[in-house]
Amino acid sequence: MTKIRHPAGQTLPRAQILADRAFATLSRFLHIEAVSGVVLMLAAAIALIWANSPASASYHALWHAPLTIGLGPYVSSQSLHFWINDALMAVFFLVVGMEIRREIHDGALASLKLAALPLAAAVGGVLVPALIYVALATDPATLRGWAVPTATDIAFAVGVLALLGRSVPGNVRILLLALAIIDDIVAVLIIALFYSGGLELSGLLVAGLGVLMVLGLQHIGIGSAWAYVVPGAVLWLGLLQTGAHPTLAGVVLGLMTPVLPVRQRGQAPVIRVQMALHPWVAYGVMPLFALANAGVTLDGVDLGVGHAQAVTLGVVLALVLGKPLGVLGASWLAVRLGLCRLPEGVRWSGVALVGLLAGIGFTMSIFIATLAFDDAHLLGAAKLGVLLASLLAAGLGLSWGFLLAWRARRRVPLA
Repeated sequence: MTKIRHPAGQTLPRAQILADRAFATLSRFLHIEAVSGVVLMLAAAIALIWANSPASASYHALWHAPLTIGLGPYVSSQSLHFWINDALMAVFFLVVGMEIRREIHDGALASLKLAALPLAAAVGGVLVPALIYVALATDPATLRGWAVPTATDIAFAVGVLALLGRSVPGNVRILLLALAIIDDIVAVLIIALFYSGGLELSGLLVAGLGVLMVLGLQHIGIGSAWAYVVPGAVLWLGLLQTGAHPTLAGVVLGLMTPVLPVRQRGQAPVIRVQMALHPWVAYGVMPLFALANAGVTLDGVDLGVGHAQAVTLGVVLALVLGKPLGVLGASWLAVRLGLCRLPEGVRWSGVALVGLLAGIGFTMSIFIATLAFDDAHLLGAAKLGVLLASLLAAGLGLSWGFLLAWRARRRVPLA
């Protein structure tokens, strides 16, 4: 068999080198947000088609089917929908927590100077949509959905941005990622403060025990991620018992993940675990969540019932108009006040592109909607609004991006 020399001086079979290259390429592929965004869109499309097909009854029956999990006398029987939204999504929030931890350590949030622009953009992108929604949905029953249009779906947004190719400056992508990360932080805080029940003391004690178990394992230098499954489960159960949303356990664990290597050699746990979980979350948890939650039966959404129309209209306008207005307006104000400046290669037209793409709420917006509304009509109206707004925002973002690319090729100046 033909052999070639490895850079370190070792001789490896050509087949092994080709296999290594193939696996490296596959690994890079699995960690591209753009691809996961496409998968997410496909899952949502399948859910919509399924929920509006002659087999729609099977769609709803599947997610409400009971699933029993337990060991010995400790048994819990919940719907499949519960296990996806309250358990599997904790893994999604774990990855979010680790991403936040990394960015605070040495990324876009490592200093106020670096974080000033995306922070201002994110704050504007939360406040303006919330105000637009509140202005349109004034009934007390609908006001609980004020946070639905404040979120940005990072995978979906980056997936749309990737369709524009290399015509988009790299710093525009970084600005969008930083904004989406801060957006996630705000969403987590909103869920913790506004969409969690009254805290039960006994649950806090259980959650505290889980945190102490994590700290204990870290203190003795345990680096294996599997060792933290049991403490993580204890923390999840404790938060569930408190009345807080149990997915917040993922954020807590993510923020506690060490950013420095346990040993002198090797990757830091926050990088190693995040890279290992990312493909499972991107191509498993998030598409499954979309499949279970994006299936809005259009015949069952009656916008004439109650205040459903106000919910749908409020979500659509808040995401499609409120997000870009908030992002662009707050960014301009921050620059005008001298708090920050535009990154190299980024013009106001690029900030506008980020604002348009930030209107793609999808995953987090639907998740918040499931927490905000108990009424099936209002929940369906909110989901419909999120889906319509995300499609409109994606279309507007692509159109604006292609216009920028066309002008760049023709060297037409644009602010």
